[in-house]
Amino acid sequence: MRTPRRAAAAAVALAALLAGVVGTTDATAADPGGFTVRPSVNQLYVLAATPGEQLELVDAGGATVATGTVDAAGSLAWRELAAGTYAVRPAGDPAGQSAQVTVADVDDPAPAQSFYDGQTLSEGFGYITTRDGTTLSANVSLPSGSGPFPTVVEYSGYDPSNPANTTMALLYNTLGFAYVGVNIRGTGCSGGSFLHFEPIQGLDGYDVIETVAAQSWAAFHEAGMVGVSYPGISQLYVAQTRPPHLSAITPLSVIDDTYRGTLYPGGILNTGFAVPWATERATQAAPYGQAWTRTRADGGDAECAANQALRLQNPDPLQLIEDNPFYTATMGDPISPSLFVHKIDVPVFLAGAWQDEQTGGHFPALLDDFTSAPHLYASIANGSHTESLSLGVFGRYADFLDLYVGHRVPTGAKAFVAPILAESLTGVPDLALPPGPDYSGLTYQQALRQYEAGDPIRILFEEGAAAGRPSGAPLPRFVRTFPSWPVPRAEPTAWYLTPHGRLRGTPAPDRASAARSYRADPAALPETTYSGSSAGLWQAHPDYDWRQIPAGTGLGWLSPPLRQDVVAIGTASVDLWVRTAALDTDLEVTLSEVRPGGREVYVQSGWLRASHRRLDVARSTPVSPVHTDLESDPRPLPAGRFTKVRVEVFPFAQAFREGSRLRLTVDAPGGARPLWAFDTIAHGERVFVATDRVHRSRLVLSVVPGVRVPAKAPACRSLRSQPCRTYPG
Repeated sequence: MRTPRRAAAAAVALAALLAGVVGTTDATAADPGGFTVRPSVNQLYVLAATPGEQLELVDAGGATVATGTVDAAGSLAWRELAAGTYAVRPAGDPAGQSAQVTVADVDDPAPAQSFYDGQTLSEGFGYITTRDGTTLSANVSLPSGSGPFPTVVEYSGYDPSNPANTTMALLYNTLGFAYVGVNIRGTGCSGGSFLHFEPIQGLDGYDVIETVAAQSWAAFHEAGMVGVSYPGISQLYVAQTRPPHLSAITPLSVIDDTYRGTLYPGGILNTGFAVPWATERATQAAPYGQAWTRTRADGGDAECAANQALRLQNPDPLQLIEDNPFYTATMGDPISPSLFVHKIDVPVFLAGAWQDEQTGGHFPALLDDFTSAPHLYASIANGSHTESLSLGVFGRYADFLDLYVGHRVPTGAKAFVAPILAESLTGVPDLALPPGPDYSGLTYQQALRQYEAGDPIRILFEEGAAAGRPSGAPLPRFVRTFPSWPVPRAEPTAWYLTPHGRLRGTPAPDRASAARSYRADPAALPETTYSGSSAGLWQAHPDYDWRQIPAGTGLGWLSPPLRQDVVAIGTASVDLWVRTAALDTDLEVTLSEVRPGGREVYVQSGWLRASHRRLDVARSTPVSPVHTDLESDPRPLPAGRFTKVRVEVFPFAQAFREGSRLRLTVDAPGGARPLWAFDTIAHGERVFVATDRVHRSRLVLSVVPGVRVPAKAPACRSLRSQPCRTYPG
């Protein structure tokens, strides 16, 4: 994937677009070069400079630190600066040097409380000022009544501050919460320059929470955070900064590790969702990239207009993706929430789906990393990206907000809101919130104790197959709870691959046997199992295109009928001994269940570029191989001999019933999941898989004994995000 740089002609066009709108800030007397210098946190911005001018950034001693060219909007930004004193001057012109300014550090103390107390937010659209002077667009929506109100904040690079985007505001207002939607810097009408999940966004979020909590209408002078996906992930970045008046967070449909969980699963670039998502964010963060901002500017909002000034300084996300095919601490650690959620010290409610077609469903890996949170509650189901707001989750979610943000006994408003939300997302009508805990007659402390008394980990099984509800409705058939994650009683349980296409509980006795092979042909199947709109995928019965692997382009193994129910919860590992004449190959493994009636149900998949096979031994377990993915670690496959590779199957929870059979397939990436597609290197090479006594290829599941399940399996087509097809064998 190659991404062209901005051409000079594009710069000229953008200059015309921005004429009269940005770059109008007057230069100060301290800036004889005719531009304005604005220091930030590990960043520095130049505004109102001459387009095309060459500028130098110099340190306190006058040494040149960096250079740059002013863009068509008269702006320039330097990132990743060490804290210290800097000045800016035209290249080779010391006489035009600006006054010295101080760039702060991400670890510097926050502003005094008076900074937040001095800002007033009224109902409707306005701006929040952050510690570096950047203003963020915000929209405040208050529920009926006189207040003060328990308050929640949604913070993202979508359009939460767009006054016309009322969906989330109405939802939380109906639940009795004040709602504040805030756009991340460099998006919407917010000032600054945009880069996905950079540290300053977390500090901005700190300033947002503290400013909102300081308002007279914010009950307890606290605020919680809400949001699904992008605004869910953003909560993790904000909460790690520990705003003192943050009451709780509710991150829904999130990620644990951007590189391994979504962008490069198994070291293979995800071009089906991750790249288009990054492209869309870049487009919307361009000057007036969201149409509503142009409308506001044209209507007289000078702040929104001026805040477009730094947009041409946004780093190119596609170039960053291309330039970083391996994991690096510099790029990967800041976008890996699993490495910093231990800092979060407020109650957390987290929910998501195993088969999430967008963020991917790998998020449960971070559940045991919330070591400082006083309470962590997680609800996980089979299903899609919006399953975190399903009826099986929403009641407990709303109760959490009431208890930890509202500091009140849970209200009944959720019973009204939840069915409307569920129908709008899934198209399934006439639904109702299932019965939940009864808090009537309890004091707040009694209600809180009752909520906290239950197991914090809830696994919603067979979502879509609830008894007495329409097929595909966003409700589970049954729920099981556990005290922690990973599930404490889980036992690694192996099924070994045999030379004859069987999975068995003991290793193959053959000392050596002819290996089976396939041709790694990524064109043998469509890239994805669903290519329609996201909204269509969230419906009760999406039109999946989940096909059997064509003969010769993949391999399959099938277990005998199970003699008892097997409930697996967590990740799985597929340990393969592979050989190919190529130096490298991409592998996709898929686990499914074959029912006695000949129907096959999708469970989960995993991916690996064979050269990325080196393990992080300290973090890997029998059911969870963790690869280093470092640039120094890839190794070509050795010629002429088998090599062991371990492929992680993403987390899942599945009840395989007595009489069903486990099925494992291996092929080139593609055709296994909705939306996800891969920039694979597979090109038709023949891949051999050995399964003899010396080369013990196997599937290892995380089996939890003693989990009771309904005796009869549900209709397979009813299961949300688990396609069903006829098994030909």
